[in-house]
Amino acid sequence: MMCEENQTQVTQIRLLGFRGLHKYKPFLFIAFLLTYIFILAGNLLIILLVTTIDHLKTPMFYFLKHLSTADVLLTTTIVPVMLDMIFVEEGVLTFWGCALQLYFFSIFGIVQCFLIAVMSYDRYLAICHPLRYSSLMSPDLCLLLVIGSWVLVNVSSFSEIFIFIQFNFCGLNSIDHFFCDFGPTLDLATSDTTSLRLHDNVAAIVTIFLPFVFIIVTYCCIFFTILKISSAYGRSKAFSTCRSHLTTVCVYYGSLITVYMVPADENTSSTNKYRSLLYIVVTPLMNPIIYSLRNNKMKRAMQKMVSHIYHNGWKS
Repeated sequence: MMCEENQTQVTQIRLLGFRGLHKYKPFLFIAFLLTYIFILAGNLLIILLVTTIDHLKTPMFYFLKHLSTADVLLTTTIVPVMLDMIFVEEGVLTFWGCALQLYFFSIFGIVQCFLIAVMSYDRYLAICHPLRYSSLMSPDLCLLLVIGSWVLVNVSSFSEIFIFIQFNFCGLNSIDHFFCDFGPTLDLATSDTTSLRLHDNVAAIVTIFLPFVFIIVTYCCIFFTILKISSAYGRSKAFSTCRSHLTTVCVYYGSLITVYMVPADENTSSTNKYRSLLYIVVTPLMNPIIYSLRNNKMKRAMQKMVSHIYHNGWKS
């Protein structure tokens, strides 16, 4: 099915961005630029530390490294384009550029659900089966879990984009957003999108809801195990090993629930546009703070790196 004679095929997608905030453009640009720099610096620091510091070469930090990689790639997919459109008040992407952005956004956003779920499984084994932890959470299993997460999300995202590009997009080409989010972009299609929306709902259950259920189940087991510990010190020590991860779960899934499950104000069509900033910039910014400021192993790793640089770099 082609476009009608009085309609033109959409070849570009206009992103309306933050129109209406003209007075605040310099402030928005500086705020988002600094946030982006902090996200890159914080997550790249985690990747560097976990890769180079021996005592961080554990399954938990191995998964954290991939979570930080996903954060860097997610924000890099969105934020540079967003910064560019702040001053010009709108952005323009080719249709294929929009589809590509949607594809990568889907991969780097959803893979975090699996990585966070894998991290909860790691905490479950460490607390509920401490004597068997080393044998169960082997390096081969860690690698398999990470590769499986990336592959599964790639397959799911590619199948959606493949269906997406088969639709006709005729006439309207503007969306009130700062990136090609799935819902607003699909609304431009002039074809029947029922099949893709159904596919998206099924995919969301598999890639977002089921990992969340798995996380809840593992933490129920963890909490029951902790409650069985006789000493208060033992309970506190056991809980401290999963505190950072539990905070990450709350921040990440709290952002998703706020954006996609809390009803938007009917009089403000762009409400979700601003809510989506939660998982575009806030969550990637929070992870380095959570694991850098509240994790003793990470603190020692940073101190070790600074000391190494001081003695081998600054004094040379």
